[in-house]
Amino acid sequence: MLTNGLYIISTPIGNLKDISKRALEVLSEAEIIACEDTRMSRKLFSLLGLPLNKKFITYQDHNEEEQAQNIIDMINSSGAVALISDAGSPLISDPGYKLVRKCREQGVFVTVIPGACAVICALQLSGLPTNRFMFAGFIPNKDKARIDLFEELKNINTTLIFYETAMRILKTLQTVKTVFAGREIAVAREITKIYEEVLSGSVDKIIAYFEQNQPKGEFVLIVAPPQKIEFNEADVEGFLAQKLKEMSLKSAVKEVCDTFKLNKSLVYDLALRIKNEQ
Repeated sequence: MLTNGLYIISTPIGNLKDISKRALEVLSEAEIIACEDTRMSRKLFSLLGLPLNKKFITYQDHNEEEQAQNIIDMINSSGAVALISDAGSPLISDPGYKLVRKCREQGVFVTVIPGACAVICALQLSGLPTNRFMFAGFIPNKDKARIDLFEELKNINTTLIFYETAMRILKTLQTVKTVFAGREIAVAREITKIYEEVLSGSVDKIIAYFEQNQPKGEFVLIVAPPQKIEFNEADVEGFLAQKLKEMSLKSAVKEVCDTFKLNKSLVYDLALRIKNEQ
């Protein structure tokens, strides 16, 4: 008998055998299933051999605020509610955190049944640094928003992970080539499925591949951290002195800051000193 509460349950991202025994037990016993798409969830239950005599309700971005309290009321009056997404771990680029927060505020029992997550699986397959990483969610579909996001993240010293669609992956890779120039990347698609594929290396290599092979499936894009640039003070001063001969002081300072990842005010003071000496 399940304790009344919210059960956050990971479902397979491809291979149905990845469902855990505990997840099957909780999904069998839970009275109510909160999901993105009731048709998809009913199909999943059928494939997994789970009972379909459940109350399936939608929990999506557009009804999250209203439905959160409704779900809590159902827990208090009816019993256990299982929260699932169409595939993978709920709350990862899916709604759900507001529901969890409300449950905490109202003293409702919450637990998680762990399982597959495309972010972690792709990172494990990528061959890129795993000691520190950041998941940045779905990439915006508008050009400017995509560039702005990449520019915001490009100097963070961590591996970056994004979700992208097959339809937009080539356009996104072109933006990666511009903003994350020289960085190693990896692209994983259809993880745990028959056509699972992982490509890593230069962005040019991966663009060339998908220009010859039509992108299909769900994509995870991973970008390696920026490379550490080894330099000494003389390198910076020499580089800055040369740039001051070629461009304005403001432009030279920006160039040095971008190249060496240095504090702007310190570089500006150095630029003034070099200018005065010249």
